[in-house]
Amino acid sequence: MTIAAPPLPSPPRLRLWVEFCLIFGALPLVMALHLPPTVMWSALAGLVLIAVVLLSVTDGFDWRDLLSPPNRFDLIVIAAFAVLVGAGSVGLVLWLRPHALFGLPRYNSDLWLTIVLAYPFLSALPQELVFRALFFGRYGVLIPSRGLALLVNAGAFALAHLFYWNWPAVVLTGAGGIVFAWAYLWRRSFLLAWALHAVAGLAVFTSGLGVYFYHGAVAR
Repeated sequence: MTIAAPPLPSPPRLRLWVEFCLIFGALPLVMALHLPPTVMWSALAGLVLIAVVLLSVTDGFDWRDLLSPPNRFDLIVIAAFAVLVGAGSVGLVLWLRPHALFGLPRYNSDLWLTIVLAYPFLSALPQELVFRALFFGRYGVLIPSRGLALLVNAGAFALAHLFYWNWPAVVLTGAGGIVFAWAYLWRRSFLLAWALHAVAGLAVFTSGLGVYFYHGAVAR
């Protein structure tokens, strides 16, 4: 006869607040103010590892919930978002850097294809694990309403991109964060949030806005 182990107690709110402030407040500021941009990928990998560990010990979190497939309405949302973000990205490039319009697919198609294939898995997916699954799965209990949680999440997502040191990166990730958080909270679909994030990233790098999200162009 086997006896099931008792469930792990939920961590106290003070501990959750400390974790939250360190991960979504202190770390982005340290990266923006003190660390070289070249550590971006190492920092993201470390954050993903932390997210996996913390989510694994979070009471009530189930990894299977992240695999719930989008439904037909969600597919319509993805298509509509792709059109809107594509048109918006082109318009922003024409306003800010018209000479860079579709620069990557036109002048460096190999790199563009690499980004198209890799971005959803190496960038969008790990970011969604940290900024949606971890943020809401472990720390959502700290924020009293979904509306406020959405705004705080978008702010944290924008702050995490401060190290690029340009306003388009911060503004665009803040706006994107609202959409991705909506997908996770209101549509209850991690995969939808991931798909929308991937669409936005590919639109950015295809249109010519990628220069604002390239660590080699960061100048403090």
